[in-house]
Amino acid sequence: MSIGTGIVLFVIGAILAFAINVEVEWANLDMIGYILMGAGAVIFIIGLILVARRRQSNSISQTTVDPASGSQTTRRTTSAPDDAAGL
Repeated sequence: MSIGTGIVLFVIGAILAFAINVEVEWANLDMIGYILMGAGAVIFIIGLILVARRRQSNSISQTTVDPASGSQTTRRTTSAPDDAAGL
């Protein structure tokens, strides 16, 4: 969701900065556009970082030995970092 929000803010800011030529006394639309473009870029980058962190996984290996047969069994569990937090 934050990636989409960043793109939307960037596009709205670009429209205000480059496409609209309206003068209003109480606001500088060019500056508002540049601020929205900067905020959109920052939110987009933060969204990419969060998605990359979510895709990383932790691998846990557990080896058990059956005393009767002497065979070893290795079980590998993969979980995302936010699975442990209950999110």
